[in-house]
Amino acid sequence: QVFGCMRKEDLQVTILSTCPVADYKTQESTLTLPSPFLKALKTKEFKEEVCCPLLEQPNIVRDLPAAVLSYCQVWQIPAVLYQCYTDVIKLDTVTIEAFKPLLSSKILKSLVKDVSESTKILKKLLTTNETHNNIYI
Repeated sequence: QVFGCMRKEDLQVTILSTCPVADYKTQESTLTLPSPFLKALKTKEFKEEVCCPLLEQPNIVRDLPAAVLSYCQVWQIPAVLYQCYTDVIKLDTVTIEAFKPLLSSKILKSLVKDVSESTKILKKLLTTNETHNNIYI
């Protein structure tokens, strides 16, 4: 429905997603992998350089990120998915920091004012969010 309201000309889509490192398929033990880490998957029309290695087979992407990427592939919209594999359930600053290399990408560079302040801002946002998620017994 979102894409139905947008012009497809000059559109480029960037999808950010996280999933458990246990879902990552590899020959080596996932215990030795540095977590979190990024992998990318892109449509044929996406011509820019990706900021991390491409996702290898037989790994798959699921749910909404897969649906958006598939839509973009079918409608020939340049799109890239950055999948962060992490060993934590709740989003934290370490996991968000894994996306930091994307801030230098051509598409996101114009959205960033000061990369040096990003860590401090993220910590503040997550700390504020944590206080609202506490359950008091």
